[in-house]
Amino acid sequence: MPLCLIEHPLVQDKLTRLRRRDTPSPDFRRLLHEIALLMGYEVTRDLEIGRAFIHTPVAPMEAPILARPAPCLVSILRAGNGLLAGLMDLLPESPVGHVGLFRDEVTLQPVQYYFNVPHDLGERLTIVTDPMLATGHSAAAAVTRIKEAGAREIRFLCLVAAPEGVDVFSEAHPDVPVHAAALDKGLNDQGYIVPGLGDAGDRIYGTVEP
Repeated sequence: MPLCLIEHPLVQDKLTRLRRRDTPSPDFRRLLHEIALLMGYEVTRDLEIGRAFIHTPVAPMEAPILARPAPCLVSILRAGNGLLAGLMDLLPESPVGHVGLFRDEVTLQPVQYYFNVPHDLGERLTIVTDPMLATGHSAAAAVTRIKEAGAREIRFLCLVAAPEGVDVFSEAHPDVPVHAAALDKGLNDQGYIVPGLGDAGDRIYGTVEP
């Protein structure tokens, strides 16, 4: 599946504000929430539509509704929760799952510590969220577990991706499209995206100075 870049002007402007190192955590969270709403609109634009017979206050009519159950939202902890909040506002009926992974600082490989997802993934589109697609190993490992839990149709949503991460993820899951707001230059020696926006989790929760 190709990389799908979401280049809406509002997304790009808000992403630039997120990248600034002097953006405080409250503003970072707000901007991330707003971007999630905008990107969620794009990633769900081709959901299947059915018809339902309803009564408005004026007259009966046949109206469009979602043809399938609402998408499932799965956050890769902890930074994925920053995008999750906006998507939950957009899709309030969606069930939510969480995958807990941390990156070993020496090997840069993912280590799972938590996994809890809805039981009916196979009936829904699953949207997996993580702001950064850096090395791609954590995202690929999370999607592997989600597939093992029954998901058949998955989309991965992130803010910023590195070419290395896209390659690793796409090799592991060629059937899963990646939706991102930007494709950056690459990774540094510590496995962080350059120019990127720093550690998204730390900036969301204010655990270090931005």
